Amino acid sequence: MLSFLIRFVIAFLIVPTFVAAQPLTRPAAMAPLEVQDWGAFRSQLTIAKYIGITSISTDVWWGKVEGAGDEQFNWSYYDKVSQTIIDSGLKWMPILSFHQCGGNVGDDCNIPIPSWVWKKLGHMPPEQHKYKSEKGNYSNEVISLWSNDKASRQYIEFVTAFRSRYSMLSEHIEEINISTGPSGELRYPSYNTHDHFTYPERGFFQAYSDDAITDFVGYTRNKYVTLEKVNDAWETNLQDWLEIRPPTKPEEFFTQKEYLNTQYGKDFTYWYSQSLLKHGAFMLQLVTNTLGSDFSGIPLGIKIPGIHWQMSSPTMPRSAEITAGLISTDNDIFSETTGYGYFRIIEMIKHANTEHRPVVLHFTCLEMDNNPSTPNYSQAKNLVFWVDQAAKSQNIEIMGENALSSGVKNERGWDNIDNAIRWGSYRGLTTLRLGDLAVDNNLGFKRYQRLIEDFKPQ
Repeated sequence: MLSFLIRFVIAFLIVPTFVAAQPLTRPAAMAPLEVQDWGAFRSQLTIAKYIGITSISTDVWWGKVEGAGDEQFNWSYYDKVSQTIIDSGLKWMPILSFHQCGGNVGDDCNIPIPSWVWKKLGHMPPEQHKYKSEKGNYSNEVISLWSNDKASRQYIEFVTAFRSRYSMLSEHIEEINISTGPSGELRYPSYNTHDHFTYPERGFFQAYSDDAITDFVGYTRNKYVTLEKVNDAWETNLQDWLEIRPPTKPEEFFTQKEYLNTQYGKDFTYWYSQSLLKHGAFMLQLVTNTLGSDFSGIPLGIKIPGIHWQMSSPTMPRSAEITAGLISTDNDIFSETTGYGYFRIIEMIKHANTEHRPVVLHFTCLEMDNNPSTPNYSQAKNLVFWVDQAAKSQNIEIMGENALSSGVKNERGWDNIDNAIRWGSYRGLTTLRLGDLAVDNNLGFKRYQRLIEDFKPQ
């Protein structure tokens, strides 16, 4: 335990050596989740153009486009959105949003995923296609990754319809971002409303559906072959493969540090995280194949969240990242050699990256400070550079975002964003949200304009 604590402290004291940033080539802003006032939107775009912003990101909500029924597409809203952006002299960054709008921080609209889709996935109860948490609750925000084989046809139909509608706008599109989970992020819904999450709790595992448990059993059988070997590794006395389960006492799993110090904990968190990473690879490949030769050379974007709380907790370090599926304890999550656990996500993106279809990583929380004291135990600022360095080491282009809209409403938030751009390898910034910036001469207006001027390509 002493050696663990020593390594743990050292991990948070190490300050990597950084090289001053390359130019900020892609300054962008997020549009409203759903445009209501078109006059105000046009005015905001005009101001954005004046500031130096070059592109506008918009969610293309699956539930808005195909909500009426299977293959009943209505693109009229996005025809207007995209044309309004283009007419303002800006580029469009559409997000293929397979998640719902509503229920997360900052959500000011309610657009569920298509209600009909649950029946299309099969005759079993809809709950079987949803994430089930350690608390026994089901998430309606996205389709569970364990139903990818059943959902792939619906995803392909949506992407195909998008391609057919907007391939003629290729020269006006900066990037096509892919939603891979709640809030469009590659993660489990571990800190979402269905579990009544309260910040800064550790979050809750989402692997308790029948399909998830079956998959975990299958992973364990493939690794160990016999129950005898499982029992030897896990120090258990299992009599049947069906006794294998996700943690039955998840709070003790963390507080007793079973997730760090037992083979069962390492096996479970590896399987849990790898399932998520395979989902990310699956979605990237599906969209790449479906787009075909259209939008040639336009990058695909994938976002991972900056889950910065509980990182330095003395009782359950890195637990919030673990429940979200971003890292796993079978490798050293306190070491720079593993990117503090993030190399595997970067490797997944690298494998999906091609000359024809490059993949860009978006990472959040650039505006945040470290807050290592109780109850947050946050290491947000460290995390921004850890992920940056992991991406840089494998030549993956990385873009930054602020996690909360409040981050562009105060000087300290902008100082941290400036610091990440100045000393990291972030080549782009997508600020949350357009309405917070496009106010003549307010703080966001002045700081973003200065940032763009300071780091403009020569």
